[in-house]
Parts: sequence; structure tokens; C-alpha cells
Amino acid sequence: MNLIAPLITADTALLDLSFSSKKKLFEHAAELFARIYGLKSADIFSSLFERERLGSTALGCGIAIPHGRIKGLKHACGAFYRLQTPLEFDAPDSLPVSICFILLVPQDANEEHLQILGELAQLFGDESMRAQLLKIATPDDLIALFSAWTS
Repeated sequence: MNLIAPLITADTALLDLSFSSKKKLFEHAAELFARIYGLKSADIFSSLFERERLGSTALGCGIAIPHGRIKGLKHACGAFYRLQTPLEFDAPDSLPVSICFILLVPQDANEEHLQILGELAQLFGDESMRAQLLKIATPDDLIALFSAWTS
């Protein structure tokens, strides 16, 4: 089962953007999710920022999965960011992050949250998938790649 493909839309597949910091990335994501899902950007930013303060969400290999629980959110949603300029994320391998998948889940979606995070870790653990994600040309190509992936 692929839990990731339904989370990404053409509006949340963002390629080759640049941010000066994690904070700026989180602010952009908060505004994006607020606009698309009718949520408060401050709540989204706070959730992402507070989770990151607990410990880096970077996996290594240039990948991070910032995530947060959002009160009032009806279903999990995500945004894929491929960064033009990699960001420092305090990764375990000390490499900067160039691929960031931001995941939001409803406040009490414990099991679903863990399943999606596990699947994302599997997907990003695949070296050929990481290479394809760095080269993908369009949001539609990204969505097709995620849709074709199986765990």
C-alpha cells in the first residue's frame, strides 16, 4: 500500500526553491498548508518548529521529514520540497538537506502518523529513488514517481 502518493498534489510538489533557513522553509510551508487547507499558518509553523526543537527531523543523505500534529486537520497531508540550495538541518551524517517532505497529520492520528513516517523512511532509504527525486523535472513527474513506488 502506498500512503505517500495521495499526500502530494501539483500545489504541494515544489521543485528548486531556495530558503535562507529552516525557519523560512517552515514559514513557507505553513502559509502553503494554511492557504490550501484553510488552517492557521501560525499553528502549522508552531507545530513544525516545536517538533524540530525536540530533535532534528533530518534522516541523513540530504533528506528531512519535518512533521507536526495539527488540531482541526481532517486528514494527513504533505508537501515535497526540493531545495535549490541545501539547508543545514543538524543531520546525523552532517550533510545539508536538499529534499524535504513536510508531513502534517490530525492531532490524534497516532497510528497513521507512524505508518506514513515509516513509509517515507523506506522510500527515502532507497538510493535510486533519492537520485530520481534530485533529477525529476516537473510536479507531475514527481507525482507519477510517488504513485509508482511500492514499499
